[in-house]
Amino acid sequence: MHPYVASLKTLFEQNADPIQAAPMKKYLRDQFEYLGIKTPKNVVLQKEFFEEHGLPQLSELELVLRDLWSLPQREFQYVAVGLLGRFNKQVPAKFIKTIEYMIITKSWWDTVDSIAGGTVGVHFQRFPEVREKYLPKWRASDNFWLRRTAILFQLNYKKETDFDLLREIIRENLASKEFFINKAIGWSLRQYARVDPKAVTKFVKSTPLHPLSRREAMKHLEE
Repeated sequence: MHPYVASLKTLFEQNADPIQAAPMKKYLRDQFEYLGIKTPKNVVLQKEFFEEHGLPQLSELELVLRDLWSLPQREFQYVAVGLLGRFNKQVPAKFIKTIEYMIITKSWWDTVDSIAGGTVGVHFQRFPEVREKYLPKWRASDNFWLRRTAILFQLNYKKETDFDLLREIIRENLASKEFFINKAIGWSLRQYARVDPKAVTKFVKSTPLHPLSRREAMKHLEE
């Protein structure tokens, strides 16, 4: 284990709260173990740790992230996602392999969504050639977390959103019965409705969306 991760692990274990761990584990359907460190405390501990140890070197970031990802308690994956976000504009193009690993390993919305709307969105803008290689593969993947990422990566693009592309990806997933796909479709449309509500309304009315997607998309448009 990288010494940086070992030091962070010690700090977090010293602040574990077994009483909080049980409900936190239950909230994510008992899929992950927890130390019982809630988000506000997690943020404080990270700040304390970074003030003392600084951020890892970019050359060591991949190893640090993978070590954090290998630990059983979910709090360490949250630290990894946050660390990755701090390096969004610095990581090289080839870092997409580590990003993909973090999406498809220990997958759940609490990590995937931050990576998709944050890191992947930035990475695809910085490296169009990476987007051209990986987006088609993710769109066609049997792994629905990769398909969810393909739907959500433009979440923060606002006026730079390629709505034609978003509509194409949504249409590819219209037959899906997966909750997280249909939720993502609605979320992406609701987000773009802030930019062009008429276009979203027209698309929703002319497309046989899953009822969940439709409700999410129109949530604020019908108010």
